[in-house]
Amino acid sequence: MSVFAHLQHAFPDVEFETVLDSQQDVAHVHRDQYLDFVAAAKADGFDVFADLCGVDYLRRDPRFEVVLGLLSHEHVRRLRIRVGVPAGDPQIPSITGVFPGANFYEREAYDLYGIVFSGHPDLTRIVLPDEWDGHPLRKDYSVGSVPVRFKESPKAQ
Repeated sequence: MSVFAHLQHAFPDVEFETVLDSQQDVAHVHRDQYLDFVAAAKADGFDVFADLCGVDYLRRDPRFEVVLGLLSHEHVRRLRIRVGVPAGDPQIPSITGVFPGANFYEREAYDLYGIVFSGHPDLTRIVLPDEWDGHPLRKDYSVGSVPVRFKESPKAQ
């Protein structure tokens, strides 16, 4: 019986795939099912929160993606959960109620990508100053300009 049999039965819309020579399984989850799926995965033995990050694909729909990494010592497996987040409504439920360790990771994704984690206990900037305008890891964020000062080279004699 598959490690994911219960999750596949409970969430028939979730697409599973195996990558990295069976070392890691990936679940493509719709954002409406994200919180419930994460709680179910934890109940099924994926009880170690590894990481969470944001991704900006710019020219893809949905534009953003939240990628969550979970581990199971019981099953000796990794599970990566990928959730698409549209640019027009960059919002997804917070999983801090399921995995409190996701707190700072969600704040970082909010700060750098502008992905809003609804229900987060303190969704404030974590890397940049509060007065910073924009989200610098978005691919359409202006890099600005930095004045360059050149030293005069000594003239050859």
